[in-house]
This record gives sequence, C-alpha cells and structure tokens, in this order.
Amino acid sequence: MAKLNAHRLLCGTLVLLIVDVIWVASSELTEYIFKDENFSKPFFSTYVKTTMFILYLFGFLFWKPWQNQCSTKPKYTLVDPVAVEPEENDNIYVEAEPLLSESIWIPIKYHDGSGEKSSGNESDDSISRQSIKSVHFNQVTEVRHLSESQADDALLARLSYSASLRAKENALKTANKLPMLQVAKIALLFCVMWFLGNLSYQEALSNTEAGVVNILSCSSGLFTLILASVFPANNGDRFTLSKFLAVVVSIVGVIIVSNADKGVQNYFPPGAVWSILGAFFYASYVVLLRRKVDNEGMLDMPMFFGFVGLFNLVFMWPGFVFLHYTKIEEFQWPSQTQWLLLLCNGLVGTVLSEILWLWGCFLTSSLIATLSVSLTIPLTIFFDIFLKKIDYPLQFFLGTLPMFVSFFAVALLTHYENWDPVLLGVKRLVNLCRKSHKVHDIDYEQTESLISVNSEYT
Repeated sequence: MAKLNAHRLLCGTLVLLIVDVIWVASSELTEYIFKDENFSKPFFSTYVKTTMFILYLFGFLFWKPWQNQCSTKPKYTLVDPVAVEPEENDNIYVEAEPLLSESIWIPIKYHDGSGEKSSGNESDDSISRQSIKSVHFNQVTEVRHLSESQADDALLARLSYSASLRAKENALKTANKLPMLQVAKIALLFCVMWFLGNLSYQEALSNTEAGVVNILSCSSGLFTLILASVFPANNGDRFTLSKFLAVVVSIVGVIIVSNADKGVQNYFPPGAVWSILGAFFYASYVVLLRRKVDNEGMLDMPMFFGFVGLFNLVFMWPGFVFLHYTKIEEFQWPSQTQWLLLLCNGLVGTVLSEILWLWGCFLTSSLIATLSVSLTIPLTIFFDIFLKKIDYPLQFFLGTLPMFVSFFAVALLTHYENWDPVLLGVKRLVNLCRKSHKVHDIDYEQTESLISVNSEYT
C-alpha cells in the first residue's frame, strides 16, 4: 500500500508539472490574442474554451460503457460494509437487478415407453412393485433462467481463483463509479464556480502581464490551505504547522520573484483583484470537488468536463447580452486567425490541461495541486528568457528556490499524512527549555545554605 501511494504521488507530481508547462504556454498565447491580435474579449474567450469541453460528450457515440449507462441499469451497487451483517461483510457489492428471471411454467413432455421399459433380467414382480412406489408429479414444471447480461456468478464459477479475484475487483470498481446522472449533478454544481475562476483569470490577463497574473494567482495556495482545513477530503488535507510554513515560504518566494521583475515594481497591477478572485474560485472548486468525490476512480473525469461544457453552453450565453448592452464587453465576431488561435488555445490549454490537472489533484492532494500553480511563475520567466531574450537579475533565481522547495515539501508531507516535523521540533524545543529550567531550580535548591534555617530552631 505504501509503494502504491508513493507511485500515485510521484505520478501526480509529474502530471502537475506537465500541466504547468501547458498553462504557461496558454497564458502567453492568451496575452498574444488579447494584445497583439487586438481581441481583448475575456468573456468570449472563456465561453469558447469552456464550451469546448463538450467534445468529451462525443464519447457517448464511441465508448460502450457510457452507452450502457444510457440503456441499462448498473450491474452492481456499492453497499456500506458497516450497514451489512457481520457474516455478509465479504460481499460488499450486490446485484442491482435480480439474478433470476420470473418463474415460467411449462408442460412436461413425457416420452412414451421411455420410463416404462426395463431390462429382461427383471421379473414382472419387481416391475409391479416399482410402479406402485413411483411418485407422480404435476403436469407442469417451473423454469427460471439467468439473464444474459446478469449471469456474472455463473461466469465467476467457471474462472480460476485468481481470475475470480480480479473479476470481483473490477466489479467493485464498477460499483464505485458514479452513475451518469450523479456525474451530471456534480458538473451542474461546479460549472459556475469553474467558469468564474477561468473568467477572472482571463480578465486579469487582459489588463496585466502574464507573469504578474501568475504571481498573484499563487495566493490560491493560502486559500486552499484554509478551505481544506475547514472541508478536509482526507488526512492529507489536514492542517499542519509544517504545511502552513511551506505556504509561507512559497509566498516569500513569490515576493522575491515579484521584486525581481521590473514590471511588477512601483505600481499596483489593475488585474490584481481579478487574479486574487480567480485564485479563490480555483481553490474553492478543487477543495469542494475533492470533498464531494473521494478518489479519481469514482468520477469519470471526461464525462464530468463534458457536462461542464454543456451546462456552460446552455446557461452562460445571456452574459453576452448583458455585457454587450452595458458596453462592458461589446460582442465582436473573431477573424479566421483569431478563431484558429482561440480553438488551439482552448483545445490544449483548457480541454487537455484541466483534465490532467484534476487527475493530478486526485493523485496527490488539493494543496499540492494549487501550489503547483506557483511554479508557473519561474516557468513564465524562463519562457521570457529563452524566447523573448529578457534578462533577469540573480534575485529572481534566488526567489524561485523557496517556491520549488515548498512545492516538493508539501508533496512529501502529504505522503506521510500525520507527519508534522515543525510541530515536533517546536514541542522538543519547549521540552528542552522546561528541562533546563527544572535543572536550574534543582541546582539552586542544592546550593542554598541551610545554616540560616537551622539557626531559627536553636
């Protein structure tokens, strides 16, 4: 189990690092569309990108398990082992449909002379005695048969022991999977929160440089730490002093990097409020979703994002009317080049990256997923150094070090769920102080003169 958790944590960390690279490229492309292509339409861009999630729903045309959810009931439903009797604890999945069909009564077909003929060695006396003792049945018989789609027990009986264990494990995974309607309900609950978070990020990019936006978006780590302690999904989300210190170290690194960036100094960016709002919505989205869904095996993530795209397509279009007539964002149809850039950015920077990020969140923890956002800052600056040939001082590179350290420190603390080394260090320091104080008192008592005490009694 420990090796499995370590493998999940390593895989999730690598996935989040890949997502960071995609996000940096996407933010630079978004800034290019808004400023160089003169198409500063954050709501339009967010609507198009989010609607592209609907591409995942085409899986209903090709993926048979999704099609089966539309036409048939699930084969298995998960049973709470606590609510089951002790002798039934081994069977923690039950059939959602009856295994046997309804009784059918059919007439019995007798074959003439088949049961009456006997061998020539038997006497007539024995034949007559057998006929007297014979039992007479009804003229109909009851027939019940297994459904072709439900005959799983018959299949398990024919398998070897190891194969049957694997089959039962697959059955448990199927039973643990949320049904289509439940996935749609969860998508409906979180689609608005996700849309507002993405819209805030797009608004920030339209007013501020991508590097500054990514710096301010790192406040999501603090929001996640607070929200995860209030709404914990598992022991890995528990608030500890070590995690708090790691978040503080990450924020210190953000401040150092921001001071190193010449564009951040001496003014308050106009998109700062939007960046902080986006960080809050992203943190709320990932913490509450992780609390709603225990693990990645329960939620079919492509189906979830497909429904998110569908609900945003249906419910968010009135925003165009409101923004157009209030002149906050006048509607404008993009050119062919702008459409191409928007679709490419949405396909890679949203459709692909979001499902990878959510997968990485389930493999690690909500705090690690949000702290990974802070790594987009040095990656963005590295992008500027190698592609835009911008020089940055040594202070920038010193600031990236605590950000990387805090990210991997939280990953390590999440692996050891109940480990809080900072708190243990504080406790040991307090105990040492108490012991030294006690030793000092004992030494003082031993050196105290007893002559004055004895003189009082003489």
